[in-house]
Amino acid sequence: QVQLVESGGGLVQPGGSLRLSCAASGFMFSIYRMGWYRQAPEKQRELVAISSGGSITNYADSVKGRFTISRDNAKNMVYLQMNGLKPEDTAVYYCNAAQFGIDYWGQGTQVTVSS
Repeated sequence: QVQLVESGGGLVQPGGSLRLSCAASGFMFSIYRMGWYRQAPEKQRELVAISSGGSITNYADSVKGRFTISRDNAKNMVYLQMNGLKPEDTAVYYCNAAQFGIDYWGQGTQVTVSS
């Protein structure tokens, strides 16, 4: 049974930091492309960052230089370190695993950036 479980969301002030974690199970984690997406109210879900099974990473322009995606293949974990958070980063953040035309999604974790 495939599971992606996100954690680490919460309320943070502008300029603050959060670290999201995603625990994966039920599939061959190391060969999957892992990513973080987000969806703000009344907006479409958008890509935040992705990590291939190797060391290749890609980021949305809006988060470059502030967010860092990393993965631990030994622990089946993927992380998103978010620094310099802005109110426009407020959204539900979803963990995604993709490979062979298959997508798996977590349930999401809320990130709210507000003073």
